[in-house]
Amino acid sequence: MRLAFIFLAALYMPTAMQAVFAHHSQGMYDISTLISLEGTIRRVRWTNPHAWVFVDVEDNDGNVQIWALEGGSPAAVAGEGVNRDHLLPGDRVGARCHPLRDGSAGCVLGFVTPMHGDPARGHGVERPWN
Repeated sequence: MRLAFIFLAALYMPTAMQAVFAHHSQGMYDISTLISLEGTIRRVRWTNPHAWVFVDVEDNDGNVQIWALEGGSPAAVAGEGVNRDHLLPGDRVGARCHPLRDGSAGCVLGFVTPMHGDPARGHGVERPWN
């Protein structure tokens, strides 16, 4: 019986691993390109499996576009020294991230720099968010 279990586990392991890797695919992002953004935080979502930062970014013509910035898991982001008080709605922020391939206003985060002026909340300290 034990041998049958080991055989079945070995048989189905590749399928289970494929599902795990499929979830973490970054194929929709241009990982070879790193862009810089600045804007005002509209909302931060500390949800699993990924934390999100939504930022109002103004273009050269003064038009505001909402960018959706995908980060790592809340636990991974916290492991980089970021806590929920570091980024709040209304705060200015800088980000370096990999843009969506289709040109939409979104990216997978590399780094975030709070620019709100409060050293106690990490002002000016760039931290990884992936």
